[in-house]
Amino acid sequence: MTDTPLPSAFDQTVQRVETILSEKGFKFLQADTMRPLLEHEGLTDWDTFASSWNDLGLDLYMADGGRYRRRRYATFSVNDGLITRKPHQPHYQSRDHNLLNGGIERWFGEIEPHIASHPAMLAAIRTISRFADALTPSEEKPESWHTEVHQFRIEAQPDSEGRPTPEGMHRDGVDWVLVLMIGRHNVEQGVTTIHDNQKDLLGSFSLTKPLDAAIVDDHRVYHGVTAVTPQNPNEPAYRDVLVITLRHE
Repeated sequence: MTDTPLPSAFDQTVQRVETILSEKGFKFLQADTMRPLLEHEGLTDWDTFASSWNDLGLDLYMADGGRYRRRRYATFSVNDGLITRKPHQPHYQSRDHNLLNGGIERWFGEIEPHIASHPAMLAAIRTISRFADALTPSEEKPESWHTEVHQFRIEAQPDSEGRPTPEGMHRDGVDWVLVLMIGRHNVEQGVTTIHDNQKDLLGSFSLTKPLDAAIVDDHRVYHGVTAVTPQNPNEPAYRDVLVITLRHE
């Protein structure tokens, strides 16, 4: 009789995350949990990856007139672990999903090639696509995932807060969302809230450390993030995140 091998620590973590996502529709993963998942998918050279957030262009599409958001953008196709970058294209959301900035094509600066192909980027894409593949029923699973990647920096000024989700509580109009903390400097608040279909609060947490993460089933829950403000008004204040969304092609 052959003994069944015990699942590895990695497999156990994956199973726990999948179970919670299946039950609740969202999961907050602290850095100590998220790092091994990313390392399993090839995470290396984090500092070089994180430093690229210092070179993002200003988002000029903010309908609230704000100049507190910087970003770069890219799209990929993900098919059974194969990641292929698509030609640069605009980001579009309907006004049903983004009442503030939706309804128009928004052309953002491209994510630099060496960052789009960076081991940290590829590891993050593989990680969220692993969960998407596992949790999407086979009859609903697309041949490939249309994957949108956003580098965001939200800046806060002494007289002007930075708003990570200026559209408020929302859905992104996709299937799955990964939010990965890159870093915070001199900011307070930035609390993520998760809400059910009736918009009642299900949970809240703060991404504070690099590699803290949230995974969201966009069909099942709404999410939002409170504004950030400077701790010290005399120093730069900002919140950097990577957001990856997956939807059917």
